[in-house]
Amino acid sequence: MSKYFSGRKAPAPRWHNWGRTVSCAPSRTELPSDALQISRIVTGAAESGATVKPVGAGHSFTSIAATDDIRLDLRNMRGLSGVDTTRKQVTLYAGTHLHEIPGLLVPHGLAMANLGDIDRQTISGAISTGTHGTGLGFGGIATQIVGAKLVTGTGEIRTVSAGDDDLRAVALGLGALGVLAEVTVQCVDAFCLRAEERPRTADEAFGTFLDEVAAQDHYEFYWFPHTSQTLTKTNTRLPAGTDPDGPGKVRRYVDDELLSNKMFRALCEVGVKAPRLVKPINQLTSRALSARTFTDVSTGVFTSSRNVRFGESEFAIPLEAVPEALRDLRNMIDRKGFRVSFPIEVRAAGADDLLLSTASGRDSGYIAVHRYHRDDPADSAAYFAGFEAIMVGYGGRPHWGKLHTRDASYFREAYPGFEEFLAVRDRYDPDRVFANPYLKKVLG
Repeated sequence: MSKYFSGRKAPAPRWHNWGRTVSCAPSRTELPSDALQISRIVTGAAESGATVKPVGAGHSFTSIAATDDIRLDLRNMRGLSGVDTTRKQVTLYAGTHLHEIPGLLVPHGLAMANLGDIDRQTISGAISTGTHGTGLGFGGIATQIVGAKLVTGTGEIRTVSAGDDDLRAVALGLGALGVLAEVTVQCVDAFCLRAEERPRTADEAFGTFLDEVAAQDHYEFYWFPHTSQTLTKTNTRLPAGTDPDGPGKVRRYVDDELLSNKMFRALCEVGVKAPRLVKPINQLTSRALSARTFTDVSTGVFTSSRNVRFGESEFAIPLEAVPEALRDLRNMIDRKGFRVSFPIEVRAAGADDLLLSTASGRDSGYIAVHRYHRDDPADSAAYFAGFEAIMVGYGGRPHWGKLHTRDASYFREAYPGFEEFLAVRDRYDPDRVFANPYLKKVLG
């Protein structure tokens, strides 16, 4: 047994992320139960020249969490560590999954202010990669963090609180500063959402996007390539206790599970075997889009089931550039003849002051493209490359957990706080105990 093993050891078979875009072979996996055990593991690793990487739910498409050395599995560090109902703040253990949080908050009448559409990630993984939802009056999930306890590369257990400048780095730290043990989230009173979904033409959705995100609490749309159709979604915040309405559980199961997952997976498989059919399939399914309105608790509207595996790239660009960038993307798909079965997702977030947030210093629009995980790899790579070229032309910042090819020289220009983040890293992890090839590429 290693002299710095202090948790419960697990076998370390080859690891794959959810999207099957990354795999690695950790030398072993450790399962710590608290910050002290993490500290002992990190200290021992530093002494022997090893590296340590915590891995969450594996929902990043980049290799940000990949390691062939020591892998930390935080499954034993989940749940509530503390609650301050007066301040509406909760402290969560870092391995807590987003889908577990609503049940922890309900007894206290609280909710997270905003979420993305997938809730399989751990809270630490979500904030460390910049996961976000939509709504110009809201930032990404990391902007809800008002405190953190982490283990630095020297094994020090450090607490960072609101008002400490280091929190601007720690709240969205890419796993480069330390292993998060606990995070404190600024919550809000529990609330409901009314969701209104309706089809719109692509030209209308592109042209009205800026007006819609300025007027609505939460607005997004999905454009179906090879068609002139989109599906828009407007979420309006309502008081807790608002009576649920709209389609019943059976109808929503049909829409959200049978159609959005099972049938969609079958159609993607058809596209793999016969790419020429992707375009007519998209045109057929887009004509079947229909409007619906329903009301539910916030998490029942924000998040949805996503069971069809895919690879994804997403960039944040200046908000005002979104309509023109979408037209460029449409022209590129037509010009290069790609056959894309997945819809393109368009969202927005307000500016924040986190050093490496994709919305740092500017209101941002997010454009995300996806490919089915069994599509031709060369064609998918070419599609992502064409998309990235367009986004870079608009000063795009890639989502840290989604596919891109940018490096430190690019980010040094893209982020005003890049050098400040590197200075924090030098203090927190001077010997690069948390380094891996991805961090060496994006941070230098």
